[in-house]
Amino acid sequence: MPRGYEEGPVAEEAERRRDELRRGVKAERVDDRSAVFGSTADDETSHFLGWLDDLDPDELFETGKAWGLTVRRIRA
Repeated sequence: MPRGYEEGPVAEEAERRRDELRRGVKAERVDDRSAVFGSTADDETSHFLGWLDDLDPDELFETGKAWGLTVRRIRA
């Protein structure tokens, strides 16, 4: 029995991509960027703070401006 997430839009997208591969269509290039997420005094839940190439997470932490910092690759 299939699981719910294997049905609907996810399955449709997978089938569409398989059809494209059979026809020789190359995948679109998706640009990912490194994003910094963390908590601040204004919002203690982890949220997007900025792009890694625009800010320094070590400086944010050392100055106490943000904590719980993580760097994630996301679609730009």
